[in-house]
Amino acid sequence: MATTPLNNRLSMAMERTGQWVFSQEIPTDVVVVVGEANFSLHKFMLVAKSNYIRKLIVESKETELTRIDLSDIPGGPEIFEKGAKFCYGVNFEITVHNVAALRCAAEYLQMTDKYCDSNLAGRTEDFLSQVALSSLSGAVVVLKSCEDLLPLADELQIVQRCVEVATVKACYEANFPCRSPPNWWTEELSILDVEFFGRILIMMKQRGAKSLTLSSALITYTERSLRDLVRDHSGSGMKSSESVVASSDLRVQQRELLESIISLMPSEKAAFPINFLCCLLRSAIFLKASTSCKNELEKRISAILEHVTVDDLLVLSFTYDGERLFDLESVRKIVGGFVEKEKSMAVFSGGDFREACSPAMHRVAKTVDSYLGEIATYGELSISKFNGIANLVPKGSRKVDDDLYRAIDIFLKTHPNLDEIEREKVCSSMDPLKLSYEARVHASQNKRLPVQIVLHALYYDQLKLRSGTGIDDRTIPEAAATRKQLQADVSLVKENEALRSELVKMKLYINDIQKNNSGSSHGNTSSKVSSSGQRKHTFFSSMSKTLGKLNPFKNGSKDTLNLDDGVDITKPRRRRFSIS
Repeated sequence: MATTPLNNRLSMAMERTGQWVFSQEIPTDVVVVVGEANFSLHKFMLVAKSNYIRKLIVESKETELTRIDLSDIPGGPEIFEKGAKFCYGVNFEITVHNVAALRCAAEYLQMTDKYCDSNLAGRTEDFLSQVALSSLSGAVVVLKSCEDLLPLADELQIVQRCVEVATVKACYEANFPCRSPPNWWTEELSILDVEFFGRILIMMKQRGAKSLTLSSALITYTERSLRDLVRDHSGSGMKSSESVVASSDLRVQQRELLESIISLMPSEKAAFPINFLCCLLRSAIFLKASTSCKNELEKRISAILEHVTVDDLLVLSFTYDGERLFDLESVRKIVGGFVEKEKSMAVFSGGDFREACSPAMHRVAKTVDSYLGEIATYGELSISKFNGIANLVPKGSRKVDDDLYRAIDIFLKTHPNLDEIEREKVCSSMDPLKLSYEARVHASQNKRLPVQIVLHALYYDQLKLRSGTGIDDRTIPEAAATRKQLQADVSLVKENEALRSELVKMKLYINDIQKNNSGSSHGNTSSKVSSSGQRKHTFFSSMSKTLGKLNPFKNGSKDTLNLDDGVDITKPRRRRFSIS
């Protein structure tokens, strides 16, 4: 059977113990069992320092107690060995790593100065006060060692004393840094359990530490304790487990840790950079943290959304491998919360949110449109989710709709099987009259766009030409009459298309009749053809007149309400544009 590192250490400890125990000429008379280790010792040496062992021997019902089980002693076999050495007067080293365990073992064995002068408890107390708790690093190391010594270390006030010293030292270093880098103290605190770390942060806040100081410590702690989720962005911690059970256990531990970290955040919303908050929120979504936890992060991000970048929003939206969309609901809630805040501020200041948006709202609108362009390349993105985010941004906050048009075009290219109605839904969030000249030129030639959007783009430039204004003018008209005229023209175009379709059907019907009657007598055929020709001439004449009435571009006039039925349709018409 292969020896483990623990067994090796126990064997080495027993070998060393044998050296200093068996050097005595008096044979041992008691075996002390500590877990898997057995120590052959002398009763009178142990009783001289440990009141606990003395009571066990005195109160034992056995006439000769030869075996004592101390498996529950704090620190285990290694700490008991040092306690036994102290009883035998053998020197050993007290360090910041073992002083807390030795103090707890001394209390457990009742090796106090009350029982014997200069006992182990007094020696460890002197080291704590004079050496270990004289620096931040020492206090943190001692506090870290107390994690396995609870609740005794708490009852002996070791934890509280370490927390107080670490708090004072950390606050001083934050205000008057004496080492490089200035935030070195945050790295020191990051080795602690989240409970001890939280106690230090709470006490620092009580001593008046600034929010930026507390947030700096929290960021360092989070990036170290949840490195694969927050800093490396790999999520490898979820994949490295050897079994599903182990992976589930790890996820539960990380979820609890994340929720504890979020509960320690200072109340100031702008205390953390937005990219860090986005990483935390993605981790919360991935770990299936509580709803309150996710809501808190969404509110914090929404409060400072004007500083967001496209990459920050993409962090929230994709899985750790970047292969598929992960979560869009949080992005929708964040953007919606920011817009509501902007509306409230506009109402409070007495302005009209629809007419005048803040610079922050303009920046967010541009970022959201660019973000839509990034996620539009994924086929699983539905129209409702795309429009759900695009329509959150007020139309007045977009100076031009070029970025939104780009996102729509990418979406249509990624989803080539959409019908006309679906494509119109995708384009519903865009205002064609707010496109730049370059974007309108592109839209007029874009076969992926529905015909209504193409007409809007072409119609605007035709108005510019007819009014004598250069088509490269970048100003955006706000006149409601232009939009109304556009809607009327589009409606007429659709009616013309319907009539053209009816003409084609009628022509096919007449051709069928002619073919069916081709086998009849010549005389009858001539009569029928003559009659049919008369009917055909009458039908097309009436349809031409009807189409002439519906043509919105006849004689170059925009007014379609007072068209003269007697206009000579043989005159060449002025065509403002054509659709191919």
